[in-house]
Amino acid sequence: MIIMAVNAGSSSLKFQLLNMPEETVIASGVVERIGLPNAVSTIKFNGEKKSKTLDMPNHTVAVETVLSILVDFGIVKSIDEIAGVGHRVVHGGEKFSDSVLITEDVVKAIEAVSDLAPLHNPANLTGIQAFEKALPGKPMVAVFDTAFHQTMEEDAYMYSTPYDWYEKYGVRKYGFHGTSHKYVSERVAEILKQDITDLKTIVLHIGNGASICAVDGGKSVDTSMGFTPLAGISMGTRSGDIDPAIIEFISTKENKTIQEVMNDLNKGSGYLGVSRVSSDSRDLWEAAYNGDKKAFLAIKKQAKMIADYIGAYFIKMGGVDAIVFTAGVGENAPNTRELIVDNLHALGAKLDLEANEVRGEERIISSDDSKVSLLVVPTDEEVMIARDTMRLMDQ
Repeated sequence: MIIMAVNAGSSSLKFQLLNMPEETVIASGVVERIGLPNAVSTIKFNGEKKSKTLDMPNHTVAVETVLSILVDFGIVKSIDEIAGVGHRVVHGGEKFSDSVLITEDVVKAIEAVSDLAPLHNPANLTGIQAFEKALPGKPMVAVFDTAFHQTMEEDAYMYSTPYDWYEKYGVRKYGFHGTSHKYVSERVAEILKQDITDLKTIVLHIGNGASICAVDGGKSVDTSMGFTPLAGISMGTRSGDIDPAIIEFISTKENKTIQEVMNDLNKGSGYLGVSRVSSDSRDLWEAAYNGDKKAFLAIKKQAKMIADYIGAYFIKMGGVDAIVFTAGVGENAPNTRELIVDNLHALGAKLDLEANEVRGEERIISSDDSKVSLLVVPTDEEVMIARDTMRLMDQ
């Protein structure tokens, strides 16, 4: 069975074509600059990478182009071979605690919470509508970033703000990267050959966006991102947790609107804001090795914030069996992993420095005498989307 996993952005369309249930990738690709002159379509298959530049005024044309390319290159004999399409949807609010087959009611529900993710949900819906037009009658499934975290208890997701804000506007912690946290925590159980219901795992999804998740018995019990992805640890350009009074203070001092200050916190903070060098950890480490103290401070600050969350989740779960690194930085930056683990001596966590040199591969990186298993597990959100799509199609 061939399943397509899709992630539609406001001007982009990423996809993977997977053979299920084998979970083998047949092809993957991305269309960028949709709606702009000279859109670029890139596809990878059979070890090759091919790109085309052409006009794609909207997502409907982009989807039609992608499907046409799949047939033209012989990747599929016809688009009828695609059995179903799974769509990443960033925000499902409180309504969705699992992936769902897309119906008119589901589309309306996604639209209803779009004010909680105004940059993402409308784009995700655009992708859904484009595929529904191109592949009429094919099952479509929505896979929500927020769904995995719907198992959090009320004291974990509620803020100490006026309760009316929650009742009227849905102000609460939702959490994100749920598909990644779910995949990685399940994979950890397989690697350690343990029943996931017996495991207490802390997943460190560290990329340009980053979040920490406490997974107890396979369920999310707390996570660092909140009402929006701005909360939690510092990231590539996001501040993470700050004193909210800073927003009014800077607004007054620099004569900026709240929106302008929020833009600074979302796009001009984190690695970039502290270092003044880059939002990329590789650039920061290079600068740090050359003596740039602010570059190292940006990395060290993030490591400290991660350790703080790990400590809190250790207490919440009454222990931790495994701490796992994933996403771009987590999978590929041994130096960042070492810096984080250096903050965890109180938990008895110890690295095997030689094993820690791994990049982009599954590996246990803890030493034999570590009290906590430390692992690197590359995330695979597309596989999770394909799994859920196949599962719901079979019901």
